[in-house]
Amino acid sequence: MPKTSLIIVALLYALIADFPAFSQSSPAPDPLQYADLADLSIHSPVIAHVTIKEAIKIDPKRAPNAPPGTQRYYIEATTNALIRGLGGMPEMIRYVIDMPLDDRGRAPKIKKKPFLVFARNLSTDNGDIQLSAPDAQIAWTAQRDQRVRSIVREIVARDAPPAITGIGHAFHVPGTIIGDGETQVFLETKTGDPVSITILSRQGQDKVWAVSLSEIVDEAAKAPKENTLLWYRLACFLPKSLPEDAISDAVEANVHQARVDYNLVIQDLGNCIRSRPPEYSAHLLEQ
Repeated sequence: MPKTSLIIVALLYALIADFPAFSQSSPAPDPLQYADLADLSIHSPVIAHVTIKEAIKIDPKRAPNAPPGTQRYYIEATTNALIRGLGGMPEMIRYVIDMPLDDRGRAPKIKKKPFLVFARNLSTDNGDIQLSAPDAQIAWTAQRDQRVRSIVREIVARDAPPAITGIGHAFHVPGTIIGDGETQVFLETKTGDPVSITILSRQGQDKVWAVSLSEIVDEAAKAPKENTLLWYRLACFLPKSLPEDAISDAVEANVHQARVDYNLVIQDLGNCIRSRPPEYSAHLLEQ
């Protein structure tokens, strides 16, 4: 090869090394958000990674209650891994699902494809399961598998944060120095276990807040990290502002400061983003 050609090849390799984006494409972001997977995982005592063995279309005449624009399938699937569930799981499971048709009215081809399934009931005798929601069969990816397993580990942990059902009461105590103070917000939970939020104000410093999961406020407590179970419990279920009856204080300045501090918590938590249809999330949360 001529010397000039060798130089050109060397330059091309150098460009590729310096700009790997030209040769590598980033994976597309998952449309399912953390809250979507948490909704499904929390309300599904049975979660498994499966591969569809048979996907039998059911004649629409035999499925008059199927939603419009869907095809009902009778599914037989092999179990690759049980992610959540007591007592094990049969090698073969069976369930019914309504899958949306595409723009041309064609049913999706799902045979031999891997999925994550979320179910409420499991018959170990014949492997029949009932999906937790209409869309509780989601395409399997390694990223989703890892995230669901992480969520399940938090759900079953001894110190798992309980479901938040509302706010009990809140109050603000001014400090001895102007600008200092502490606001405490006590939450109501489904299990009755204590959960409280403390917001500290120090003159000349940024406010800090933390969550405690015990009767005694833990000095080592911190604000939850995004996309964790505790973050989900707060970001997705706390009201956007303090209810009127949550504060019983005759001093208007204290009431105002408690509201300001609570708003800071809501702002720091950020939005609870879901991409699943609202009616599907509601279907789970009502259980």
